[in-house]
Amino acid sequence: MFELDFKKPIHVYFVGIGGISMSGLAEILLSEGFQISGSDMKESPLTDKLSSLGANIYYGQTTSHINESVDLVVFTAAIHEDNPEYIRMKELGLPSLTRAELLGQLMRNYKLPIAISGTHGKTTTTSMVAEVLLASDTDPTLSIGGILKSIDGNIRIGKSPYFVTEACEYTNSFLSFFPKISIILNVEEDHMDFFKDIHEIVDSFHKFASLLPTDGTLIINDEIEHKEAIVKNLNCRILRYGFTPDCDYYASDISYNEKGYGTYNLVRKNGTTIKVELGVPGRHNISNSLAVFALADILELNEENTIGALKSFIGTKRRFEYKGQLGGITIIDDYAHHPTEITATLTAAKNFPHKRLCCIFQPHTYTRTKAFLKDFANSLLLADKIILAPIYAARETDTLGISSVTLKEEIEKLGKECLHFDTFDEIENYLLENSINGDLLITMGAGDIVKVGENLLGI
Repeated sequence: MFELDFKKPIHVYFVGIGGISMSGLAEILLSEGFQISGSDMKESPLTDKLSSLGANIYYGQTTSHINESVDLVVFTAAIHEDNPEYIRMKELGLPSLTRAELLGQLMRNYKLPIAISGTHGKTTTTSMVAEVLLASDTDPTLSIGGILKSIDGNIRIGKSPYFVTEACEYTNSFLSFFPKISIILNVEEDHMDFFKDIHEIVDSFHKFASLLPTDGTLIINDEIEHKEAIVKNLNCRILRYGFTPDCDYYASDISYNEKGYGTYNLVRKNGTTIKVELGVPGRHNISNSLAVFALADILELNEENTIGALKSFIGTKRRFEYKGQLGGITIIDDYAHHPTEITATLTAAKNFPHKRLCCIFQPHTYTRTKAFLKDFANSLLLADKIILAPIYAARETDTLGISSVTLKEEIEKLGKECLHFDTFDEIENYLLENSINGDLLITMGAGDIVKVGENLLGI
C-alpha cells in the first residue's frame, strides 16, 4: 500500500471529491501543504469551499483530468473499474488509496485518534463528541459525516492530538483505521448488498474492535445483541454503557419534555450520579450521550463542560432538523433510512407537539428496500399518515423488481392506508391541499426527499 509522508506533500487527485468525507480529507491535506485536485459530478458548497482553499476541481469525470503530474489517486467505494478516471489511473500506473485507507493514514498522524462506529447514529454521536471537545477547548480535528452548525461544515482542523472521525462498516472500510479509542453504538443488519448476513457484520465489528491497542479503550453499547462475539478475546479496556445498573455508565430516572428531549440521571460504576439534559429528542440520543460521557471521562474532561455541551447540542443537518412552519404545519427533516432509525425518529416525534404525524418516506436503494421490506412497513406504522416517494437508487440500478409500490402494498397488508406518488411535485401538491393546522410533517430518507419540505417552505 502507498504510504503518505506528511512531511513531504505531493499532488493528490480525488475521484468524487465533493462527497462529505472525501471533501473533508481533501481539506485536511490542503492544510498540510498538499496540492489537491479532483472531480465530481456537480458543483456544491463543499466543492466551492475546496476551490476557495486552492483545490482544482473538475465537473464531470474524463480521462483528461488525470496526467503525469498526479502522484496519488484517492477514490471511494462508489467508483467502479469502468470509471474513465479509474481507467486512466491504471493506464498511467499511478498509486492509489481508497478513501478509508487515506483516512486510516491520517489517523496515524495523531496521538489520540477516536473512531465512532455503529449501524446508526454515527453522525449525531460524532457531533456530540465534537461539541464536548470544543466546549473543553481541546482544539480537535474533526471529520463528521454531516454538517455541524457550530463549525459551519463537516470538517475542523485543529492543532491538538485529538482526531475524531466516523467509522463506517460498509465494504469493511473501517478496518483500514488506526484508532486509540473506539465507540460501537449498535450492530444490526444493513448494507446487505455487501454483507451476507448479520454474522458477517458482527465479524466485521469484531475485527474493527480488535484494531485497538492494548492501551486503547472500546466503549460499547451493552444492548447490542451480539456484544459478546464482538468483544471476544480483546486485549484493550472495555467500557459498557446502557440502561441497566450492571453497566459502567447507565441512565436512570428518564423523562422527556414537551419536545421529546430527554432528561436523566447518569450513574457511573463508582456510584457517582449527575443530572443530564439533552437538546435532542428520543431514547436513542440518551444512549448516544452515555457513550459520549464515557469518552469524556477517559479524556478527563471537565464534567460541567460536558453537561453544558450536551444540553446546547441541537443536532446536525438532516437529523430531526426543524425546517420551518407553514400555516400551522411544522416541517421536520430526518436522514433515517433503516427501519431501526425510522422507529427511533417516529417514536421521538410522538413527544413533539402535533395533532397528526405524517411521514413522507423515500426508500434508499433497492437492495435495502428488499432486504427490510417487512421491517420498513412495521416501522412506518408509527405515523398517522404515510406517503411514499420513489426509491432513491444511489449507487444501484433496479435489477430486483422492487419499488415503493411494493412497500405500499406491504403496509396496506397491515391495515394501514398508504399513499404513493411518482414525483415530488405530486407529493407537494397533495400536502398543500390536505394538511391541516397542527400537522407534523417529517420528510425522511437518505436521498433528496428534503427538497419536498424545502419547496413547501420556499427555502
